[in-house]
Amino acid sequence: MLTRKQKDLLLFIHERMQQGDVAPSFEEMKEALGLKSKSGIHRLISALVERGYLERLPHRARALEVRKLPEGYSPAANDSSAAASTSRNIRAVQNVAEAASTAEIIPLYGKIAAGTPIEALRDETASIEIPPSMLGRGEHYALTISGDSMINAGINDGDTVIIQKCDTAENGTIVVALVDDHEATLKRLRRSGNKIILEPENDQYEPRVLEPERVKVQGRLVSLMRTYH
Repeated sequence: MLTRKQKDLLLFIHERMQQGDVAPSFEEMKEALGLKSKSGIHRLISALVERGYLERLPHRARALEVRKLPEGYSPAANDSSAAASTSRNIRAVQNVAEAASTAEIIPLYGKIAAGTPIEALRDETASIEIPPSMLGRGEHYALTISGDSMINAGINDGDTVIIQKCDTAENGTIVVALVDDHEATLKRLRRSGNKIILEPENDQYEPRVLEPERVKVQGRLVSLMRTYH
């Protein structure tokens, strides 16, 4: 199952390549889908390659080939004007993109433990769409929660948290903390004297009291997404 933007991009590439053998540029893709950066296009293309819809080919201009189209896609039969068909499809993609322009695409880096810390994980290929109202200023990324140590703060196992990138945070803020440069965890940040305390929101877990130099703030919690099954 493709996301709306993955499908829009795939059809845009397909229709453009009906005019010739060269895929549109990243800049053209970015403008057609109404995205703010080429990094979003890169993530969409990587997802389409992983799902078998696109293939990257060596030694070819822009190196893309459409391997299959979305289920249910049916181009107009015997259209006498390929250029007119392409133009209509491009406008359709732009209209869809305009309707979806309120969504922001942010990277989904992977899982983070809200219980026992785990090694920091960054998946540069995955992304999710977020309403702007769920974001603050600056850069953001998303993580999937693994564990139950933050349940009293309303953060459950399997939830997706939206993190605003920062390297400092106020006392009492829920943050992504990197411990000893390799353990990432989501906890409430407390400062006590010359110590940093990473507090869980579950009585079954103990706070961690650490030297300040062992803890690096990677971002602060700004929003949360939950899927009900």
